[in-house]
Amino acid sequence: MDKARQQPDYARKLGMVMISNSPDEIIMEMPVTRDLANRNGVLHGGAIMSLADNAGGTATFLNLETGLSTTTIESKTNFLRPIRIGDVARATCIPLHRGKTLQVWQSTITRGDGKVAAIVTQSQLVLEWKGEGKADG
Repeated sequence: MDKARQQPDYARKLGMVMISNSPDEIIMEMPVTRDLANRNGVLHGGAIMSLADNAGGTATFLNLETGLSTTTIESKTNFLRPIRIGDVARATCIPLHRGKTLQVWQSTITRGDGKVAAIVTQSQLVLEWKGEGKADG
């Protein structure tokens, strides 16, 4: 199994599915269920941010040298349109900057009709993880 498809339990619990992956682009989807909705019946903003964060973390992971890990240090979200229960949110994540100590990724979150629902830009710190609980992607 390729390392991008080895997703954390958190991503699986939210229903995230890897559609395609490469060091240059990650595409993931997440069904919009009642459990992930806000009181208005649309995908909760935190769930949108989780999808984007997981896509950006996975993208960074695919661009790391052996022995390095990553953590998100900044994230900015512009919410543009709602995604209703029963629809599917799709994250397409591309690099804006891939440095040795910092990577910046942009995830475009679209609805089933292809319209953009959110744009998320995040900064990922590249680090050497020491101690227990080493991140494995």
